[in-house]
Amino acid sequence: METTLFIFAVILGLVIGSFLNVCIYRIPRDESIVFPPSHCTNCGYRLRWYDLIPVVSYIFLRGKCRSCGEKISMLYPSIELFTGIMFGFLYLKFGYSLEFFKYAVMICFLIVIGVIDYMTTDVYFSITVTGVIFGAIFIVLEKIYLNKPIIHAILGGLIAAGVIAAIVYLTKAMGEGDIEICFLSGLFLGYKYSFLMLLFSFIIGGIIGAILIILKIKDRKDYIPFGPFISLSTILVVFFGDKLLNWYLGLF
Repeated sequence: METTLFIFAVILGLVIGSFLNVCIYRIPRDESIVFPPSHCTNCGYRLRWYDLIPVVSYIFLRGKCRSCGEKISMLYPSIELFTGIMFGFLYLKFGYSLEFFKYAVMICFLIVIGVIDYMTTDVYFSITVTGVIFGAIFIVLEKIYLNKPIIHAILGGLIAAGVIAAIVYLTKAMGEGDIEICFLSGLFLGYKYSFLMLLFSFIIGGIIGAILIILKIKDRKDYIPFGPFISLSTILVVFFGDKLLNWYLGLF
């Protein structure tokens, strides 16, 4: 039974990951995420159900459109696979609990936000505000069913957003969209883990930024989107927050 439930979580993640691909592609183009149905962006071929099986269809079609042979980006199966893996890990950690669904929703928003920010350097308010609305719903549900203090979540969002806002307006080194992402992440994580999320966002960002500069992929003056680092750090805190916190406190 446990194995079956785990596999279901992974499959659910794969299917939702396919929808996240639609959001990632269409939102920056100001297109509806509902209509028209999925199609080849090169020839317009309307994809059939057997063209939309997460990961499997990509492998079967050898990464090409069935109609015109146009190459399909590896990003699509990667997003599907990553989402499936995340849902599987969430099930292993939380089972099918309120926390599972809470963090599953959060991770979905962070995947879309992080990938779009990486590809376009833009953070869309329509996505972050929708994520915040979902966050508020889960805050209320946790208060009702788990008696968790609402103030902890609110402080998490305000603290995380406040720190980034100070950096944005004092140094201009980051974009205002990063404030929105941190508010969203902090709202889901709560104040205790918001500090940790911020810390590891800067650590991960610094390491990756340094590597990109050393490899001459980026110049020191080039803008590097920070949203992906916030998203990755938030996800790491969900799975390893307690261990990371104990490790960090142990340094002192």
